[in-house]
Amino acid sequence: MMDLSLAGLIGAVIGTIVAALAYVPLLTFVERRLRSRVSAGSAEERESFEQEASLLRRAVLAVDIIVFAGIGYWLGAMMAD
Repeated sequence: MMDLSLAGLIGAVIGTIVAALAYVPLLTFVERRLRSRVSAGSAEERESFEQEASLLRRAVLAVDIIVFAGIGYWLGAMMAD
C-alpha cells in the first residue's frame, strides 16, 4: 500500500491552488496564439475552432492540476524528511 504523508498532501493542495491561479494566464496565452493562427473564416471553421478550444481548455486544466499537484506533493514530502 502507498504511504501518504500529511506534508505531501498539504503540498498537493497548495500545488492545486497554484494550478488554479496559473490556469487563466496560461490559457489566455495559449488561446491568443491559436486565435492568431486562425483567420476569420467561414462559420464552420469558427465552430470547429470553438470545439477545439473547448477541448484545449479542459486539457490545459487537467495537465495544470496534475503537474502542480504532483510538484506540490513532492516538495511537501521532501520538506517533511
